[in-house]
Amino acid sequence: MTTYAATQLHELLTALFEEAGAHREVADTTADVLVEGDLLGHHTHGIKLANGYLKDLKTGKASGNPDTLEMTESSPVAAVIDGHYVLGPYLVRRALEHARQAAEGFGIGIVTLKRSHHIACLAAYLRPLVERDLVPIVLSSDPSVASVAPYGGVTPVYTPNPLAIGIPGRDNPMLIDVSMSSITNGTVNKTRAAGGKLMHPAILTHRGTASDDPEDFFTTPPGSILPLGGQAFGHKGFALGLMIEALTSALGGFGRKDAPTQWGASTTVMVIDPARFGGTDAFVEETDFLAQRCLESERADPDVAVRLPGQSGLAKRQWYLREGIPLPDDVVDALRQAVADSTLADGTLSRALGL
Repeated sequence: MTTYAATQLHELLTALFEEAGAHREVADTTADVLVEGDLLGHHTHGIKLANGYLKDLKTGKASGNPDTLEMTESSPVAAVIDGHYVLGPYLVRRALEHARQAAEGFGIGIVTLKRSHHIACLAAYLRPLVERDLVPIVLSSDPSVASVAPYGGVTPVYTPNPLAIGIPGRDNPMLIDVSMSSITNGTVNKTRAAGGKLMHPAILTHRGTASDDPEDFFTTPPGSILPLGGQAFGHKGFALGLMIEALTSALGGFGRKDAPTQWGASTTVMVIDPARFGGTDAFVEETDFLAQRCLESERADPDVAVRLPGQSGLAKRQWYLREGIPLPDDVVDALRQAVADSTLADGTLSRALGL
């Protein structure tokens, strides 16, 4: 794979979003979050999304105007933002900053977003807050999409509904980003496009059988993605998926009952300041102790070490910042198409990147 400098990719994406009508701050923030996703190795939720964002900006399905969002504060620690489909990375960053200020004053801050555009990689929001010894939490669902069936059913009802949390630590900070489904929509689409099979039978066909063939997701009637835990223990993932729905769409007062038709997100963010509870030092001492116990655990496979959540992504980030981000061919193709559809195709930056 060809590698690209993170700073150049950020500059190019910012220019693309601005040309498509986004305010400079919205363009810059969105570019930063997408590049961060790739720096952490989440290529399906990083720069690859740029084309979809650009198309929605141009057709009016997404907004790049930060003045259209509406924030209502119901208390010093709680707020709701109606994003009016402003690009999601900007809205989430705004929400996290508001929650951070509340947390540093009162111990916790919580902001829920309704009518947000897609928010990209959840893990991409965590590191800056973790480095300040804060605990960020991001929950998300898309009320316009149904791809996961309830446990015991075959009709898709909700989305993979990811949850991300950053856990500070002096030695081993953790970035957790997991879906309440066995796999994500992005994995299904990527595997199908490659003409391959899934690593595990994570698809539930419309007949109620498990399958590793992504084509079984696109049938009529449609298949679905199995909840976290699969056929044996999917009742647990189903319950967690409902929790995410309640803490996003229901909490914000806008969701599936409103039948939205465009790509978007219902999102809730929280920030917790350990200093307002048992104390920051006590918090990181405990998390570091637990992390070290995990790393020292006797290995099931002598050749495979225990790995903490986010450890691989943070290591990749350091390497990619030095050596460049290795983008998969499909991501490069999507970026090249975005450049081709813009006025930047013959620009100095696009030429320097080979795009």
